[in-house]
Amino acid sequence: MNIELLAEHVGLRVARHGLVIPESALLACATYLSELSRWNQRINLTALPLGFPIPDLTIDKLIVEPLTATTLLPSASRVWVDVGSGGGSPAVPLRTVWRNGSLTMVESRERKCAFLREVVRRVGLSSTQVLTGRVEALHRDGLVDLVTIRAVKVDDQVAQLLRGLVAPGGFLFAFGSRLNDDAFTLENQALLPDGS
Repeated sequence: MNIELLAEHVGLRVARHGLVIPESALLACATYLSELSRWNQRINLTALPLGFPIPDLTIDKLIVEPLTATTLLPSASRVWVDVGSGGGSPAVPLRTVWRNGSLTMVESRERKCAFLREVVRRVGLSSTQVLTGRVEALHRDGLVDLVTIRAVKVDDQVAQLLRGLVAPGGFLFAFGSRLNDDAFTLENQALLPDGS
């Protein structure tokens, strides 16, 4: 897969949605997509189509959606945890442009963690680590400024875990997840490429 051509395609999709992203981040996102495509042939990381050329829908879901959140990110956040990191989105695309503080991606499956570690290395994401395990194993006690989740079913048990993870005044970004919990207040939202 030609990274420069893929970065150009990603850039067109990002621009179509009114986002201004540095060229270095576009190249990093293209590298991420290339690795995702390669690894997805061996292990199931996403059901989205990854054939060349990568469809607009896939780029919008995996790249544009997370980058849309950059307009909402709190500048003071120092500790960020991505729960159920799986195929790397939203954490990897977000991290390509938002380098504040430290990022810990938490994934319970070792093979997916191997993929995430390779992407972190290939993309050059500093202050980023991948932990194999479940979020229940994190003992942060409300020290996390930012938590991101994608397509995580937030039942009462998960909501309780998230409440214990996010610091007072911290933020939870939920991509494709519904959160009905009085402990969290909707502060802002962004229109995503699919209209949600």
